[in-house]
Amino acid sequence: MKQNVLVFRELPADQLARLTALHKVTLANPRLPEQQAAFHAALAEADGLIGSSYPIDAALLAQAPRLKVISSISVGVDNYELPALAKRGILLCHTPGVLTETTADTIFSLIMASSRRLVELANLVREGRWQRNIGEELFGWDVHGKTLGILGFGRIGQALARRAALGFGMPVLYHNLRAVDLAAELLGKAEHTPFDELLQRADIVAVVLPLSSETRGLIGAREFGLMKPGAIFINGARGAIVQEPALLQALDSGRLRAAGLDVFATEPLPLDSPLRTHPKVTALPHIGSATIETRHAMAVLATSNLLQALAGQRPDALYANP
Repeated sequence: MKQNVLVFRELPADQLARLTALHKVTLANPRLPEQQAAFHAALAEADGLIGSSYPIDAALLAQAPRLKVISSISVGVDNYELPALAKRGILLCHTPGVLTETTADTIFSLIMASSRRLVELANLVREGRWQRNIGEELFGWDVHGKTLGILGFGRIGQALARRAALGFGMPVLYHNLRAVDLAAELLGKAEHTPFDELLQRADIVAVVLPLSSETRGLIGAREFGLMKPGAIFINGARGAIVQEPALLQALDSGRLRAAGLDVFATEPLPLDSPLRTHPKVTALPHIGSATIETRHAMAVLATSNLLQALAGQRPDALYANP
């Protein structure tokens, strides 16, 4: 029996075809003003939602009395009001695993770019300001052999640790709610470390945590004050984990040497944000999983999750609220 599916973020054509072959599908992106009315109208009949990067709260759920499942094309679920979903018994699916390696690539590229000042120096060439061999004032800093501290040690954190420890000879400290059973290649190379100690010992601190009530605003003036003078800070998780005014102060005071950011408290980054043009910041437009291959794999998994849930089966990647 065909059910009603509301697609609120564009899907690849092949995955849209999988849905339309079995169900009645409405495409309506609520971020586009001309599609907002269609989105809200479709909620009333929707049995399933699929999309990403749009807040689904209790007020919106109240417009969808038939809703059984939301399939998010993401790993993070901070856009969804979990207690409201649980109260209604609405399933929430996500896409872990398929983006692990790509996101770890992005975060490590931020480490490299921030430490070696790659964007700054590429712009020197692009803008015609490379007139002679660069002097010490434009030198970067080595990555190999430096101590990397990773806050959060799930799939992405462990993939980042492999790149650092095995590829660049970096001692790795990690902080997690509990110690992780390390894969053989990381034994003796990654150390479970208390939060404050990690901040004090690491040359580079990378955030790979989910956003939750416990992690929102976790990194502020106290935490930046604990870091080594001249440390580099990397955020590849969620912008709201970091208190951005405190980050700016740490950069301006010289406490931090540089920061590499793929995420921000407000996205897209406002034009008047000091982070956009700060000389010590390498800023990316939230591209952690943004490759052709990975985004397609995420859409495939999200579509499978939705079809399985609507068929009364257990989805491959059902989000379990911890």
